[in-house]
Amino acid sequence: MKIGELAKRTGLSAHTIRYYERIGLLPYADRDRSSQRDYDASILTWIEFLGHLKTTGMPIRDMLRYAALRERGVGTEAERCDMLKQQRERVRAHVAELQDCLLVLDTKIAGYAGEEQRMKDDDATPPQRRRKPPGTRAASAR
Repeated sequence: MKIGELAKRTGLSAHTIRYYERIGLLPYADRDRSSQRDYDASILTWIEFLGHLKTTGMPIRDMLRYAALRERGVGTEAERCDMLKQQRERVRAHVAELQDCLLVLDTKIAGYAGEEQRMKDDDATPPQRRRKPPGTRAASAR
């Protein structure tokens, strides 16, 4: 498939596909008679996997390392598996952090809902803070 078709099917721009190829995330595509890139459909699975790695926040340098190990093939499975396990732990930690943030947001939103109800119950008049007139001093206890 041509680069335009690959871009359409993956949601990546042709520029991004060329960039990924240039840095080594994608293997170089075969060329047709007119020297245009001609990608095999099997590249779609790899690009989808790279998209998942990117979504998890894996840095490009780690994706490049993974791609290089994948290219070397047999004998690199354990190292690739370790990389994915480490990334999984980073994702789990981030998910836990996001869940904590979600709880804070939910609590704050519930507080606003409670305030709205209190406002309705109090005739929609928020309590006024009163200031002491200037020059007034509090009596000291002796």
